Amino acid sequence: MRKTRFAMAAMGAIAALTLSACGGDGGEGGETAGSGEGETLRVGIKYDQPGLGFSSGGEFTGFDVDVAKYVANELGYTEDQIEFVESPSANRENMLANGQVDMIFATYSITDERKQTVDFAGPYFVAGQDLLVRAEDTEIQGPDDLNGKNLCSVTGSTSAQRIKDEHAEEVNLLERPGYAECVTAMQSGQIDAVTTDDIILAGLAAQENFAGKFKVVGNPFSEENYGVGLPKGSDQCAAINAAINKMVEEGAWEEALAANTEGVDYKFNEALNPPKPGDSCA
Repeated sequence: MRKTRFAMAAMGAIAALTLSACGGDGGEGGETAGSGEGETLRVGIKYDQPGLGFSSGGEFTGFDVDVAKYVANELGYTEDQIEFVESPSANRENMLANGQVDMIFATYSITDERKQTVDFAGPYFVAGQDLLVRAEDTEIQGPDDLNGKNLCSVTGSTSAQRIKDEHAEEVNLLERPGYAECVTAMQSGQIDAVTTDDIILAGLAAQENFAGKFKVVGNPFSEENYGVGLPKGSDQCAAINAAINKMVEEGAWEEALAANTEGVDYKFNEALNPPKPGDSCA
């Protein structure tokens, strides 16, 4: 029943979009996009990525969370009808296939391999691999400056190895269980830089206990398109893409991004952002 009503709400959103388009794009696009009618929308997020998807004391915060709430509202669901579910990277495809979640907002990069088992709406953000360094560091300007430096990433990540293979073969790689542990180690002087997607780094640096101590280098060297993960065969892409476009047009997208990276000198890639998803799956 839940999935049926979710589909009906999404169809309402498509209808609203169609009506708006027929009106010559002159309206404010505020049509009610269907109704959740008391049903719950289960949204997968990360619980351990400050600034993106983070859980603390029953409160969920971050840019992914804000985009998810906006999209859900456009589909006719109030915040009370959203159930956030932790979706670790390794479990995302199975959670969608098994119906444990209806959609996933979790720094979920759109790739050809994943598209074989998952549909993606979006993208809603384009990130790039970058470096986090101490605020006073002027020596490290990019991955080519890391020879002889200590670079941290999380266990199982390939991002640090990519730097060693492609940019700085004499870099010293160190692994920690999570990015927060990497940043803590950098704070104590054990590590010179941390690497992963730029917006993840910005979210980490924006944490209260790290305020003013670190900076994102701002020299991204990959392109990661964050999509909304959906079960394979989904017919929701058009409605979700319409909601994302509306969030951008209203300024809520940039407001959410600024709020979740506040206090960090972080600038997103303006050549790639904000993305403008089309009317079909990515």
